[in-house]
Amino acid sequence: MPTHLTKIAFGAQSYADLESWYAGRRSPNLTTRYRPTRWEDCIGGSLYWIHQHAIVARSEILGFSQTKDGRWRIELEPVLTRVHPRPKRAHQGWRYLKGEPPRDLAPGEDIGDAMPGKLTAKLEKLGLI
Repeated sequence: MPTHLTKIAFGAQSYADLESWYAGRRSPNLTTRYRPTRWEDCIGGSLYWIHQHAIVARSEILGFSQTKDGRWRIELEPVLTRVHPRPKRAHQGWRYLKGEPPRDLAPGEDIGDAMPGKLTAKLEKLGLI
């Protein structure tokens, strides 16, 4: 089973901003200072994007390569797939996704207005959802 990563969609004001990062790109990628130690397990896994304290989308990880300045490039599939939102705390950089990943939304599936991640986490803690 592949290993998945999470990353904050820093700078995205809305989900549409995140989608615009992928629009027109053949091979979106992001750079990081350090390559994950389990990088080989991450290939074939996904990078899950966190927006407003919730995991909202994913892209498959195709590989890792080093840039000229010594940083690492995470090469992503140019497709952004929406997932069922799941609360997730903010963090810096990337992190390994623990537990079962959220499932993809089916084509045409509408989740309605998603509750903010902080509110969902509090309601879950109280046992209300």
